[in-house]
Amino acid sequence: QVQLVESGGGLVQPGGSLRISCSASISIFRIYTMGWYRQVPGKQRELVAWITGNGNTNYADSVKGRFTISRDNAKRSVYLQMDSLKPENSAVYFCNASPKPSSWGWGQGTQVTVSS
Repeated sequence: QVQLVESGGGLVQPGGSLRISCSASISIFRIYTMGWYRQVPGKQRELVAWITGNGNTNYADSVKGRFTISRDNAKRSVYLQMDSLKPENSAVYFCNASPKPSSWGWGQGTQVTVSS
């Protein structure tokens, strides 16, 4: 059973920055493309950024140029640096493989709230 633990969320003002982290309990972490997803109440979870095992990155148009995904395979961790945050970026953020394997569950997520 893969365990995913997200951390680093919090309250930040519009225009501010936040870095969230995720650790994964899988020994072959490096072979997986990992993604950051977010969900707001009443909406489906959406993928906002993903990174391949060798570091190639992709972003949803809504976050391109403001968010940066990175990973440390030795630490089995993935990160999301979020800059120029907007209120509409408020959500619970989750990490998971992309595409998500059916055998992987979801972590508890980390709440990001952008508000003045």
